[in-house]
Amino acid sequence: MFGRKKQHVPQKQIDSLIGASTTIEGDVDFVGGLRVDGRVKGHIRSSNAGPSTLVISEKATVDGEIRVSHVVVDGSVNGPIYASEYLELLPNARVTGDVSYRTLEMQVGAVVDGRLLHMHQETAEVVELKRIGSGD
Repeated sequence: MFGRKKQHVPQKQIDSLIGASTTIEGDVDFVGGLRVDGRVKGHIRSSNAGPSTLVISEKATVDGEIRVSHVVVDGSVNGPIYASEYLELLPNARVTGDVSYRTLEMQVGAVVDGRLLHMHQETAEVVELKRIGSGD
């Protein structure tokens, strides 16, 4: 009844790197871990249901939507972020767009110009309350 909830462990290994002098125009689908040091003009999403990690470094910029289970931002994102498990916003993070997350860690200095939307693990059920013994 009070057991621990199953947590998805983030991908700790970075499999791919977009270098500091690289600009990609188009969507990026990846599996595992991805670090962006350059610029991406397009959407970034993990292409499988398993754990995935995206790291956006201090000098990096992403212009597009992000859909990844674990996201760490220390650069600029112009677009919505959907972190299905965990989102970490480091001191240099600048996000313009709505941010959806299950768990959020936001350090002093990080800026979000948009809404912070918490995603619930389970869907809520509608509960109907009835008064008993009030003569109604």
